[in-house]
Amino acid sequence: MAGKIVTNRSTGSFDFELVEGDPDQLRTVVASPNQISPWIDPATIKLSHRIGRGPFGDVWLATQHQATEDYEEYHEVVVKMMPPIKEDNIKVVLDKFNDLFSKCQGLKGVCWLHGISIISGKVSIVMKFYEGSVGDKMGRLKGGKLSLHNILRYGIELAQGIMELHSKDILVLNLKPSNFLLTENDGAVLGDLGIPYVLLGIPLPNSDMARRLGTPNYMAPEQWKPEVRGPISFESDSWGFGCSIVEMFTGIQPWCGKSVDDIYNLVVKKQEKPQIPSGLPPAVENVILGCFEFDFRSRPVMADILHAFKSSQDAVLRDGVWTGVTSRTLVDKSSGSGYTEWFLSKDHLQVGDTVRSRKPPNLCKLENMGIPEGIVVGLDCDPDPTGFVLVRVHGIHDPIRVHVSTLERVTFGLAPGDWVRLKEEDKKHSPVGILHSIRRDGNVAVGFIGGETLWKGNSSELQMAESYCVGQFLRLKPNVFSPRFEWPRKHGGEWATGRIHQILPNGCLVVKFPGILTFGNENDNFLADPAEVEAVSFNSCAGVIKKYQHLEDFHWAVRPLLIALGLFTAMKVGLFVGKKMGRSKVKKRNDAMIPCDVQHADGQNGGNAAWLPSKMPNVFRATTSR
Repeated sequence: MAGKIVTNRSTGSFDFELVEGDPDQLRTVVASPNQISPWIDPATIKLSHRIGRGPFGDVWLATQHQATEDYEEYHEVVVKMMPPIKEDNIKVVLDKFNDLFSKCQGLKGVCWLHGISIISGKVSIVMKFYEGSVGDKMGRLKGGKLSLHNILRYGIELAQGIMELHSKDILVLNLKPSNFLLTENDGAVLGDLGIPYVLLGIPLPNSDMARRLGTPNYMAPEQWKPEVRGPISFESDSWGFGCSIVEMFTGIQPWCGKSVDDIYNLVVKKQEKPQIPSGLPPAVENVILGCFEFDFRSRPVMADILHAFKSSQDAVLRDGVWTGVTSRTLVDKSSGSGYTEWFLSKDHLQVGDTVRSRKPPNLCKLENMGIPEGIVVGLDCDPDPTGFVLVRVHGIHDPIRVHVSTLERVTFGLAPGDWVRLKEEDKKHSPVGILHSIRRDGNVAVGFIGGETLWKGNSSELQMAESYCVGQFLRLKPNVFSPRFEWPRKHGGEWATGRIHQILPNGCLVVKFPGILTFGNENDNFLADPAEVEAVSFNSCAGVIKKYQHLEDFHWAVRPLLIALGLFTAMKVGLFVGKKMGRSKVKKRNDAMIPCDVQHADGQNGGNAAWLPSKMPNVFRATTSR
């Protein structure tokens, strides 16, 4: 068997003619991508001029020189120069890019990666040069808006490319129109690929860069501080995709004109969402709205987005009504379950699954469960959130027909949303977190404070932990002297008691302190590690003093109100006692005066003290008589 190279190297792959048996019969195969080294000699790269600058470095147009004994060629490339990286971390970055490079070979929906090099002391990614981007095309149009046809077409191509990367466990994290590159046939591919993915977990010298991961206008809430408010996930890309589509429809960048700090306050603290235009095809509008859910577990995945866009390709608006639209019907929040349709559609039940009733969100314990535990024995129709399944429950003869949206799958005693604790603690992150998924083979994904991405492991490494829900009161455990996050104290120096305002996907608790009065721009939101706190309630407070202190923690006005009530009561008691004492003195004085007056009274008035004359008139009468 023999082989020889017959195609050029610019495509990044090699074609071989292999002779098997008969030399007249040849077959052509493509060499495996992992046989190609991603390393590029920096001497072969000649920078031309800078064509862009982003949060993750400068973009240069360059020329790559390739030469062997048989040929010599030059071709244009784009070089993305990363920010300075500490020497200790360069090998980690190169290893991560090597993994990225091997995974991306052969993918159709992403730009072509030539390799990686170190130019001027900076790690640089070398990519194929494309003539323009969707953002450039928008800039040439009046108003910057694209047609519905082009938006749907580009959206489908990009969603397919993102799905390819997600299937390789690669996150994009920097989706925006300027990174959607256009091919010679006006097709869209993902550009600027892999920069956030490669830098994920790498310490960066710039503190402003370290606090975010992407371009601020398109970043999901969890991207700002993924180790605290995360973790980041595939649904983080759904947020960026939604922002990009909104910009294509409106021609206006989300949060246009806002500073980085302003965007952070709007998206993370105030939880505001980009405004989507009206009049979109129903399926597209629905899925874009879902992309902006604050909790990423409630957002659609790329498969949902792709389905919505494909179902709307033939949509036509006539007399205010969309026609030519095909879309499945999903359960939404109006169903009363409290979960979005996208949350409910992420797990499909199968015959043999153990299930139980799904508890409403933010509820710690479900006291009255319709189905405490049962086995799925039949599918009434396709097992999506619009269907029903047959569940056999112990003690009930006939299977029960139950709506899928009311059930959750239980595997090895765990279900998504459960609070779990690592049996062996890892100092890198909190030991207590929230289970995001559990496969039927026992593999799990858990969100922990301190982890930028989901922790992957096996259910055997976990145990159930205490659950928390919105509205609960918390205090630091007695053995916690230096909490992970800032925690306020009372005036006496004792740790304050707070109330859970929100629970983030990694179990991080957003706590407010109603017992502390804040003024102006004072921070009224604090974070808490669930492993460092314990729940407290009025009933659990032993003694009158503790119960009173819990009432003070309930609202800052309790103490002033009680003080005012005490003062008011004291005044009322004082007035009452004063009146009683005054009446008593008057009565005693009258009682003492009556016998003396009776001696001077005549017989007619002797029986009525009210008509008795006083001494003074008698004196005047005596004086007058003289």
